[in-house]
Amino acid sequence: MEEKGKKVGTIDVIIPVYNEERVIRQSVETLRQFLKKNIAHSCTIVIADNGSTDKTWQVAQSLSREYPDVVPLHLDEKGRGRALRRALLESTADIVSYMDVDLSTDLGAFPALIQGIEEGYDIVIGSRLMPGSSVKRSFKRELTSRTYNLLLKAMFRTGFCDAQCGFKALTSKAAHELVHLVQNQLWFFDTEMLLLARRKGYRIKEVPVVWVEDPDSRVSVPKTTFEYLKELLRMRFRPPA
Repeated sequence: MEEKGKKVGTIDVIIPVYNEERVIRQSVETLRQFLKKNIAHSCTIVIADNGSTDKTWQVAQSLSREYPDVVPLHLDEKGRGRALRRALLESTADIVSYMDVDLSTDLGAFPALIQGIEEGYDIVIGSRLMPGSSVKRSFKRELTSRTYNLLLKAMFRTGFCDAQCGFKALTSKAAHELVHLVQNQLWFFDTEMLLLARRKGYRIKEVPVVWVEDPDSRVSVPKTTFEYLKELLRMRFRPPA
């Protein structure tokens, strides 16, 4: 839907966080150095704090005072999707992207996200399940992920392999048009956005990633699985937007 060969001037990199006071500084500084060395465009890191109860917000504010390319954003309510929604809609950059604060996805794949947008794709997503990817995680999470994505393909005939990898980039136009339609405020946000994008004919590209599971992950597999199943049924019978 975007013109091929899109010119890019600015990029926002959004990091949704909840009670991440231990890792946020190191992750942001690692990301800043990577972007400066590997991305020619002007980049801004947006720390989207969704209702943290520890010192995450104070650390985010401190980082913004130290680095002009770091912007803190605070939400009172918890919810990863809620944080992404606000940050994506408020962005004025040419490309909006996001990733997990633990940097589980190796940053080496980030330039490929940007290149895909420059080639004319509307959305470029990291995939842990396509050829060329390298993944280290528990058998339980690997089985859950593969089963979920197989179910997704069976229900919606999607062309992408991994809907839930938290490593994505969108054009500003695609982000503003799609995010307004997304209803989920939690972990299903990614899947819903991609399903809506597919329905509307947006061009989606996947790139392989190197991904290592964070042993301190806060994701509850049983709770998240129930959310996904409930939301998949909602989307299956959702009328066209």
